[in-house]
Amino acid sequence: MRAYRLSTNLKLGLIAFAVLIAVASLWYTTRLVGQLKERETAVIELWAEALEQVPLAQQQAAMQPAASDYDALEQLLNGVRGIAGLDAADVERYRAALAWARAGHVDQGITFIQDAIVSNSSLQSGIPAIVVDSASGLPGFWRNVDMPVESLEGVSPEKRDAYVSRLLTRAEELSLVNDPIPIVVNFPETDLFPATRFVQILYYGESDLVARLRWFPYIQLLFVGLFVLVGYFGFSYIRRSEQSSLWVGMAKEAAHQLGTPISSLMGWVEMLRLNRQDGASPEADEEAFLEIEKDIDRLERVTSRFSDIGSLPKLDLQPVAPVLETTADYMRRRLPQRGAFIRIVVDADAYLSAPINMDLFEWVIENLLKNALDAMEEGRGTIQIEASEAGNNIRIDVSDTGKGIDRRQWKNVFRPGYSTKKRGWGLGLSLAKRIIEDYHGGSLSLVGSRLGEGSIFRIEIPAR
Repeated sequence: MRAYRLSTNLKLGLIAFAVLIAVASLWYTTRLVGQLKERETAVIELWAEALEQVPLAQQQAAMQPAASDYDALEQLLNGVRGIAGLDAADVERYRAALAWARAGHVDQGITFIQDAIVSNSSLQSGIPAIVVDSASGLPGFWRNVDMPVESLEGVSPEKRDAYVSRLLTRAEELSLVNDPIPIVVNFPETDLFPATRFVQILYYGESDLVARLRWFPYIQLLFVGLFVLVGYFGFSYIRRSEQSSLWVGMAKEAAHQLGTPISSLMGWVEMLRLNRQDGASPEADEEAFLEIEKDIDRLERVTSRFSDIGSLPKLDLQPVAPVLETTADYMRRRLPQRGAFIRIVVDADAYLSAPINMDLFEWVIENLLKNALDAMEEGRGTIQIEASEAGNNIRIDVSDTGKGIDRRQWKNVFRPGYSTKKRGWGLGLSLAKRIIEDYHGGSLSLVGSRLGEGSIFRIEIPAR
């Protein structure tokens, strides 16, 4: 159940993290698109103002005096030199003004506007734009529009009509993106022409960069969704795999727990049979009967242990030392032949008490002892159980002089399925840790281990 809750929390956390990323990306991209839109609008407005100024500058340039007029003015300035009352500095100032006008600065202004603003495609940054004459309704100028020609001059009438229709349709589409900008040119009245008002409409849209950025959050959200989906199925597969391994491990653990007392019972039955054949004393039979009762009691406890898993067991305040001694004594009398030189030593103060479930707590100690026995590769060594008081907790250290555990594998010893034994299934320590932490509110950890020297497992449970 705890693994399931952990897997569910990971899924929810993954989904929340992905949604947070998507929302942040959407907010940032929306803000960026808004800033780019403002920049593009400013560029287009500058371009429209330039289009307004070009005709006026061209008219002003056309009204400049001819070259002969400049020559006559220069001769006039030469002729007035030396006239009384006319300052020579004024003459030179007039001559400089004449030279400036002769240089054609108005034409230079037109050239600057044309080159730097109107014809500068980089200034528009890929913004599609179409200028339509309001009087004739015909497009006269366009930029960044998918058209095979840049001007209608020299185009056949058939193609001209098709291009005009295409440009006007595109202009209507652009008007849905941004409000059109009117370009109004007011020509002043001159001696030759009356005052004239010329109006054009500038239609413009968005650059490809802005259009693509608008889709970016949704594309990112799609990828995040795929990531969440893959993660969800991945965690589901891992959870199903863990559950499958757990059920297999539980079945093997049950067989293992039942195997020890059953094997012992078979041995005592065989001893009784031999005693009957040899005519042994009743005292020998009585000892066998007592051991058989202990094995039957062990079978009942194994049944109780498995029934307590998954439910909230009852904890009773009771001395810790008798539980440790009983479990150690049971393991001593059932050591295999290769363990004849293995000592199990218990050092626990009689006054130490803690709220425990005896059946499950014995199971934890038994698992630690079995792991310690398996670590004795040469069939000799010492297993020591030390219980002491540590503040408000009871501390129990189970140490052995076995082969030890590599430092890199410390983090894996309590992982379900991890085992260094050829026939191990890696569930004993995992179940022991869960019993101590989930049911007794304590902790089970590997506090020390060195290759060739042994290991120390530590249990800490509340004293009250």
